Amino acid sequence: MLVTVTTDRLDAIVSDADAHARTVIIDARPFGQYRKGHVPGAINLDLFAFHWCDTTPTGIRIFDGQAARILSFAGVTVDKQVIFYDDVSGMLAARGVWMLSYLSHQHTSMLDGGFSSWQAESRPVETKTNGPAPSMFEARPDPGLVAGYSYIMENRDRLEVIDARSPAEYDGTVVRAARAGHIPGASNLDWNQNLAADGRFKGAEELADLYGRIVSGNREIVTYCQGAYRAANSFLALRMAGFENVRLYLGSWGEWGNMPDLPVEW
Repeated sequence: MLVTVTTDRLDAIVSDADAHARTVIIDARPFGQYRKGHVPGAINLDLFAFHWCDTTPTGIRIFDGQAARILSFAGVTVDKQVIFYDDVSGMLAARGVWMLSYLSHQHTSMLDGGFSSWQAESRPVETKTNGPAPSMFEARPDPGLVAGYSYIMENRDRLEVIDARSPAEYDGTVVRAARAGHIPGASNLDWNQNLAADGRFKGAEELADLYGRIVSGNREIVTYCQGAYRAANSFLALRMAGFENVRLYLGSWGEWGNMPDLPVEW
């Protein structure tokens, strides 16, 4: 799974008309940031608006359909490479990469270091708004990359659950749902630890060492946070580190913390 592309690689694509025509570049930041400057040819798709807090079987089927419509609007097709970016190697671009990977698109990645690195290296920038070229994206959801609350409850004795939120959210000091705390048995590793000081992902070996401290053997891993954005970043970090059996809990604490029948711990 190719998670990232370098600024050099994206610059080469932007500079080559044929390569650019075969690529959809998605700026996943809010429109206000996009309009101040973005990678040439990039369209804007603020993924932070696409929260999802229903992981019943029906809820996930609806998510699949809405995700496919959003990506069709963005112009994604099976034969096009898709590159997401945000400010750094962040949670918005990560959510896009996870979403396309979950829907079985094989050629998706994110710009390592994001727009901050692009600007710091004096790469070309434009301010005009680029409209998408809508397509018909055929989604093929991979159930092995997503988890709902019932999956966690039914399998929690064999799962390694990783909470990608801040320590204060994890221990209940900061409350962002009806209930405070975390999923019982979950280990806390703030997603910010996935990144180096320059906003790029840490190297594969460093990530493997980081997660190897809390992941036991070959157990299946589920990541979550508040809305499955930070957790998407941790999902990608784990895949970069060589962990193959990883799922994202799509509903995350926004669902779990608001369901009174589910157990909590703090």
